Amino acid sequence: MSTRTTSLRRRVTLTALGVLGVILVAAGLTVQAVFTSQAERGLNALLTGRVQLAKQLAKQNVAPENLVRRVDSPGLRVSLRLPSGELIGAQPTKPGGSLRQAKARLSGPERIDGARLVISADTQLLSGAQRTLERVLIIAGVAALVLTALGLIVGIRVALSPLDAMTGLARSIAGGRRGGRLRPSKPDTELGRAASAFDEMLDALEGAERTARMSEERTRRFVADAAHELRTPIAGVRAAAEAVVDETDPARRERLAVLLVRESERASHLVDDLLDLARIDAGLTLRSEPVDLWELASACLERVRLVAPELTVELTGDRVWVSGDADRLTQILANLTDNARRAMAGRGTLAIAVRRAGPARVLVTDTGPGVPERDRERIFDRLVRLDDSRSRGSTEDTPRGGAGLGLAIARGIARAHGGDLRCLPRPDGHHGAAFELVLP
Repeated sequence: MSTRTTSLRRRVTLTALGVLGVILVAAGLTVQAVFTSQAERGLNALLTGRVQLAKQLAKQNVAPENLVRRVDSPGLRVSLRLPSGELIGAQPTKPGGSLRQAKARLSGPERIDGARLVISADTQLLSGAQRTLERVLIIAGVAALVLTALGLIVGIRVALSPLDAMTGLARSIAGGRRGGRLRPSKPDTELGRAASAFDEMLDALEGAERTARMSEERTRRFVADAAHELRTPIAGVRAAAEAVVDETDPARRERLAVLLVRESERASHLVDDLLDLARIDAGLTLRSEPVDLWELASACLERVRLVAPELTVELTGDRVWVSGDADRLTQILANLTDNARRAMAGRGTLAIAVRRAGPARVLVTDTGPGVPERDRERIFDRLVRLDDSRSRGSTEDTPRGGAGLGLAIARGIARAHGGDLRCLPRPDGHHGAAFELVLP
């Protein structure tokens, strides 16, 4: 699709002049028609009036010579032929051409009774007045068009100056300068609305540009950190593999094989975490089914009892059903309970409370060192680790990545369900950490 980009000034000027020209022509024709009609009516009225005057004078027994003199008027020729055949006044001419005649038979005293009156008017004066009017209208119309064109050239230049400012700003932004805005003084006018929309577009573009740069920077940092995290298990795998090849002691060889498997699992789980994050970014596909949160929490605590029997675990609340992906929700609870178990170093109390207060809520609390208030949001960033290892997501006992991805994945899964995952202060005021999973 191509857009016609002829000069806006030229288009507006020609359009305005065209409209004005049509108006002037229509007005000129109207004036001429009115003038001709009025002139014709006036001439007819003059002839009729002169005839009526002659008839009145004849009845008043006015002498024929005086009658002709009193009826006569500039632009008229009056002739009176008496019954005796005597002609008084101008010699009558044949009608037609530029002459307009009015004839009448007079009645009165014997001398004038039956006399024939002919009044002739020369319409050349009327034609001359019409031609003069036409010339005046043409000259006035041309002058009006010229003056209007000059006024439009100046006026449109001033009126379209905001568009020039908009064009200059767009070119400056294309040249790399940011932050410029039109800021219209009257945003409710046509140009004001266009300028406001232009400013909004610039805000959106610059915001998208900043977001893209931040996203690119986060991606670069994430890739660098992920490569760094992968280097450790890969290096362990390589070292263990080289040692296995060179080792001759069967017992030590077996320990190295176990280490090799463990390091391989660490690398595999880290790759799985990275794939999970990629799926979350692309839009995680969930399998929606009825899920009993109480059963999920109970299963997670049962696993904790097996792994760390010295921990005290508690499950309270109500049996709450939600619609979601049971495997993904289990992944969230497993991450939270594993983090809590590691934070307490195997000793303490791990509690899960399931409640329905509007949305479904699962509160996971522990008696570990807790999370500083300044870090309660930061721990959900990718590849973030705290000194207490709460955001690591794994230990040697549970080789689930170990790269600070667990909580980022857990929050991503929660938000994919339409909920959220937050780190809160302990609701009872005791020492430790609290994580709340909210689901619709």
